[in-house]
Amino acid sequence: MTEHGSTAQGHIERAELGKGGPLVGVQGLGCMGMSEFYGDTDEAAARATLDAALAAGVTLFDTADAYGSGANEEFLAPFVAAHRDEITLATKFALERRADDPSYRAIRNDPAYVRRSVEGSLRRLGVDVIDLYYMHRRDPAVPFSESVGAMAELVREGKVRHLGLSEVTGAELREAYAVHPIAALQSEWSLFSRDVERSAVGAAAELGVAFVPYSPLGRGFLTGAFVDAGVELSAGDFRTSQPRFTGDNAKANAALLAPVREVADAHGATPAQIALAWVQQRASVHGLTVVPIPGTRKPGRVAENTAATRITLTEAELALLEPLAGQVAGDRYPDMTFTSAAREDR
Repeated sequence: MTEHGSTAQGHIERAELGKGGPLVGVQGLGCMGMSEFYGDTDEAAARATLDAALAAGVTLFDTADAYGSGANEEFLAPFVAAHRDEITLATKFALERRADDPSYRAIRNDPAYVRRSVEGSLRRLGVDVIDLYYMHRRDPAVPFSESVGAMAELVREGKVRHLGLSEVTGAELREAYAVHPIAALQSEWSLFSRDVERSAVGAAAELGVAFVPYSPLGRGFLTGAFVDAGVELSAGDFRTSQPRFTGDNAKANAALLAPVREVADAHGATPAQIALAWVQQRASVHGLTVVPIPGTRKPGRVAENTAATRITLTEAELALLEPLAGQVAGDRYPDMTFTSAAREDR
């Protein structure tokens, strides 16, 4: 549950990740884009962003071994070393990449890979223990009893404090929880992406698992920055391959933001703040802890994003925004195979 009135002035509130899990700022920071995927990064600005986030009360910092093929974990290491006792460090395994083939992707959940991955992350991050260790994607070919069992061994060995899952269905979350308590479920959830509400959100609420929405700004679409993303993105931006950002889909999705802007104007806020406030308010709508992790590489955006935690949307405003997800053109990924949505009806 969220703690009220327990943070320093100007700081965001705090919430507990899972039953007996770490107490974190009610908004985290996704660090993926600081190393890859969204074009060139100004490293000095990215490091200033980390400092600005911590100063605002953000304490959950999210990375993965796949981001930059380990480079993002290495990038975070100095910040982690300087603030180890102040932050909750989350990283992930399961998305295998190869240095000799940048396009290679494979999903690995086998116990040997779990162990190999955690050792690599510990080394790159320069820590003895990871606060929250996620399975990045699920390989249904590997029984959960084996993969989650291997993760649970890491907890018993003191290499990991809490376990998390990403992109799993409600049934899969229950199955994993029966093996070992899960502190957090991280999946895409935003005004543009609500497939997690089919089963995962309800299961998380039932089990007391915190929900950590990634891409709560629709990978930038919900900021209102695009008119035609298909021609506005740089060549090095991975969104140029995402269905929602290309062709007619890009124009159609940009046109959906009129009600978001209308609500933003009513609050003297930005569209991004309304999108984040909507995600944050899912906590009271569904009865669970929600800690979104918007990603940014600019210190100024941290102040904008965290201010959204203090916006409450009215029932009329929520009703106005309700239809958006059903009107979005295009899937979240070109290949939805390893998302929870692809396994919902199996």
